[in-house]
Amino acid sequence: MKKEITVDILCCLFALLFLYTGLIKLTDNETFRWALLKSPLLHGIAPVLSIVIPICEVLIALGLFFSRTRQVALYAFLSLMGIFTIYIGFMLYFRSDRPCTCGGIIVYMNWHQHFYFNSLFTLLAVLTSWLNKKVQMQGPLSAKNFPYKHAKV
Repeated sequence: MKKEITVDILCCLFALLFLYTGLIKLTDNETFRWALLKSPLLHGIAPVLSIVIPICEVLIALGLFFSRTRQVALYAFLSLMGIFTIYIGFMLYFRSDRPCTCGGIIVYMNWHQHFYFNSLFTLLAVLTSWLNKKVQMQGPLSAKNFPYKHAKV
């Protein structure tokens, strides 16, 4: 039961993060696209990314609310957060010109804070994905809980 509650709380936290940032990027898409265009790595695909990233964030967030899609959404959340974290790490290590492409209050973090924030959420996503798999394996349809597992046919 504690695992289920932990997974539910963390999935809600992840969903809120992606709903918040995704909707901010969609509602102020011009600013987000402009920031992507300033990025030395992303400027060539900025128009596509400015739409794809926030839509993916919102869809992943919605997927985290449903048990049928939760594990896939957790993998997607983990992947996207991992990509964001690697991008920030690259920018910190290799670039001095660092345009911020984030949405909402996250824009007020400096690059090091943002790297730690993303790293924490990435690690939490690994933990949550693992816990969710354990919860699903112990769910009502698992062999462990099947009432006739010892019945002879």
